[in-house]
Amino acid sequence: AIEMTVGYAGTRKRLLLRLIGDWLPAALTSDMSIRTVRVWLKRDSGQYWPSIYHAMPSPCSCMSFNPETRRLSIGLDNGTISEFILSEDYNKMTLVKSYQAHQSRVMMILFVLEMEWVLSTGQDKHFTWHCSESGQRLGGYRTNAGACGLQFDVETRHVFVGDHSGQVTILKLEQESCSLVTTFKGHTGGVTALCWDPVQRVLFSGSSDHSIIMWDIGGRKGTAIELQGHKYVQNPSSCFPGGKAKGRSHIWNQATPEWLDSDSCQKCDQPFFWNFKQMWDNKKIGLRQHHCRKCGKAVCGKCSSKRSSIPLMGFEFEVRVCDSCHESITDEERAPTATFHDSKHNIVHVHFDATRGWLLTSGTDKVIKLWDMTPVVS
Repeated sequence: AIEMTVGYAGTRKRLLLRLIGDWLPAALTSDMSIRTVRVWLKRDSGQYWPSIYHAMPSPCSCMSFNPETRRLSIGLDNGTISEFILSEDYNKMTLVKSYQAHQSRVMMILFVLEMEWVLSTGQDKHFTWHCSESGQRLGGYRTNAGACGLQFDVETRHVFVGDHSGQVTILKLEQESCSLVTTFKGHTGGVTALCWDPVQRVLFSGSSDHSIIMWDIGGRKGTAIELQGHKYVQNPSSCFPGGKAKGRSHIWNQATPEWLDSDSCQKCDQPFFWNFKQMWDNKKIGLRQHHCRKCGKAVCGKCSSKRSSIPLMGFEFEVRVCDSCHESITDEERAPTATFHDSKHNIVHVHFDATRGWLLTSGTDKVIKLWDMTPVVS
């Protein structure tokens, strides 16, 4: 299946297209300007002709279709998710239920048949999931920004959320709760698309900074891929201590530390500017508080003058660390978990075909690019 957005995302007249596949004789479209969802049947000539349409109460912003159950989930501008069941001949669509999932536009929807969950992200900076059987809201998580990337791993129940701040958040979902596993910070622009390959355990992220990153979540050897046209280079640097992965989810356990609270620098004991008693006793002006991204200690600017990348903790770019942590970080720990490629277009969708080993990207420049990934994922 191929899913893409035709036109410009900032305009009201946007057409969402989903091809159900060559093995299914139908396609789905929605037009924001006239608030309709249409089913197109594939004729003997190979062309698609309109079959039925359904008027929606609000413009459609996204859709998800499950071919096994013929369940169509549609996200609307008003924050509602409406679910339909399509008939076997694709000549009828029946409304099953609606969820008030978000306070504003629904950005992404995923239906997980194995869990009977409906996952979604919205412009209200929230990720939510509902039970598709009862319609009950099971939980939610607030992201840094509105999210346009959403993927789920059934085996581990990990969800990947990419947002406009450039961050990829990994959450562990339970039936009615979720926990933060870690975050990846590798893009300088917003994450606009995610694609997860559960077999190879790799995550592709596309961004408005024109880059594609391939994250080796499985951690076979911490490989990182740089896309150079149709040539692929494998980075031999390992992202794990000792160069070997301990297990599939080893990298996911490298969470950032909690920031510690203190009234004075935990390195030189100089008071911070709100610690009036210590400033008076020591006859010194209070300092501004910072935090080391590696150990989480509260430190002053003098004791955290160094910067370093820490890819194992999700920091692909240099961040503030205290002087002692800077000395303890090895070159191996600084080795990137991902390298970057200027894809030459603002990516709006990523799709990976595991059978062929092909990666498809589409951009706002109306160009579709096909990448041969077989040298690294075969």
